[in-house]
Amino acid sequence: MGDNMKFRIEKDSMGEVEVPLDVYWGAQTQRSHENFIIGKDIMPLEVIRALAHLKKACAEANNSFGKISLEKASLIEKCCDEITSHKLDNNFPLKVFQTGSGTQTNMNVNEVIANRGNEIASKKILHPNDDVNMSQSSNDTFPTAMHIAAVIEISEKLIPALDKLINSFEELEKKYSSIIKIGRTHLQDATPIKFSQEISAWKNMLEVNKDMILESNKGLLNLAIGGTAVGTGINAPLNFGDKVCEILTANLNYKFVSEKNKFHALTSKDYLVYSHGALKATASNLMKIANDIRWLASGPRCGLGEITIPANEPGSSIMPGKVNPTQSEAMTMVCVQVMGNDTTIGFAASQGNFQLNVFMPVIIYNFLNSVSLLTDSINSFNDNCVRGIEPNIEKMEYNLSNSLMLVTALNPKIGYDNSAKVAKYAHEFNCSLKEAAIKLELLTSEEFDELIRPSEMV
Repeated sequence: MGDNMKFRIEKDSMGEVEVPLDVYWGAQTQRSHENFIIGKDIMPLEVIRALAHLKKACAEANNSFGKISLEKASLIEKCCDEITSHKLDNNFPLKVFQTGSGTQTNMNVNEVIANRGNEIASKKILHPNDDVNMSQSSNDTFPTAMHIAAVIEISEKLIPALDKLINSFEELEKKYSSIIKIGRTHLQDATPIKFSQEISAWKNMLEVNKDMILESNKGLLNLAIGGTAVGTGINAPLNFGDKVCEILTANLNYKFVSEKNKFHALTSKDYLVYSHGALKATASNLMKIANDIRWLASGPRCGLGEITIPANEPGSSIMPGKVNPTQSEAMTMVCVQVMGNDTTIGFAASQGNFQLNVFMPVIIYNFLNSVSLLTDSINSFNDNCVRGIEPNIEKMEYNLSNSLMLVTALNPKIGYDNSAKVAKYAHEFNCSLKEAAIKLELLTSEEFDELIRPSEMV
């Protein structure tokens, strides 16, 4: 600590601790701040705000059960509102890599609320454990906050971003419904497809992903609150969890429910694994979409070049005039990060020993990281790439007319083997399919024209 920094003395069950004068946290937060100097990753503020929403609901519930005075409950609620409105953001310094139960972050929030509340009241009325943490344990508050944060971030950030990208693809699909191009399978020419049909796959992938995410979100509405230390609910009133969830539902407009089996709620993180699985599925589809777009835009002269995408910035420090598919590159990097996060979450969730999982901070850190990265990259990809996609109709028509796979339409008339002969002949002698079919005396010119109609092959 710097020599010029001013301190106050805070006390906890282990004794006295020096705490900077200009912050609201207390002794337990300070101990964690000094004992876990690990990496640069700070507990996400989304978790802090979720804990504040929870503490507010718990204070109201405790008051309704006659366990805490209205004066104390009101003070706690006021401080929680300050936290959720970002007024106290600089008071939550703890690292992700701390105690695996999130106890120190729970206490960080408790201490900030107590000290700020006492400042407002101009007297020492709130105790971080006895009042702010009343009827709670870190073992049920932290997993509850994880679910609350996940639901809010997915619902209010990721889903709206997905909707925008889906709408952009829908507009492109309608706009380019008359264009026919060559399809590709195995990275090889295949039979024709409408450009709008190709786009429709991209759109539908994301619609399916959205449904998956919303379905998995239902599990996150189950909250651990009321389980306290090991799931028995010790030191909490009967039905405390139900009351807290009722208040949270009213305050946040999500239908939170108290999970029936608190022993499951404390030790298992399966709802988060399941939900992140939907995020991974979304990343998988976004990877495919971003790759399709950058391949189709490759060139401009020596690639596929079937579409153009916005030129947002110079692409090379050495090659003048080069423009790269940078939005696709950013998107695909996000996708591999999300897949890595999924591995971390899966491993961490498998480590619930007896009545508690102690990998919770790293689970929620990676989960929220995925939601944030997907949200931001989808918005960026939509605004800076997808909305500016335009077809290169000339190139599409050229590729279509030169494709050997139009020969597939001849199968019903001359059979697979003869059709293959036509394709091989055309390729070997660098002539058109029509010329090959006539040369091999398999079809007349009129018969060929009757069969090869790309517009009827889609």
